[in-house]
Amino acid sequence: FPSHDIARFDTLRSLGFGSISGTYTALGTAFGHATRVFRIVNATNGDMFISVDTVNDNFFLPSNSFVLYDISSDDDPDDRFRVSKGTQFYVKQSTAPTSGAVYLEAIYGQGE
Repeated sequence: FPSHDIARFDTLRSLGFGSISGTYTALGTAFGHATRVFRIVNATNGDMFISVDTVNDNFFLPSNSFVLYDISSDDDPDDRFRVSKGTQFYVKQSTAPTSGAVYLEAIYGQGE
């Protein structure tokens, strides 16, 4: 099978509660690969907004919850659907956290 069909696991990104405020803060580094699957875990006791442009709220993430997106679940080999390389996620509080962290996990295809 093609090498891009081999899953690779990206480095975990995290942002501790003390670094989260009412303005957007980068959640680790930007994706270095086109990404197929990602999960954002809010392990804080505060509600969060997630953005990819620091202007618009793209996701709401309640305290102690997560979202999982399998972007390529119904992938057609001729029409590849991925989160683009260079995408950066940002976090800001909806309610102030006093413990925990927000985490970003990602899976990409070898060679992507």
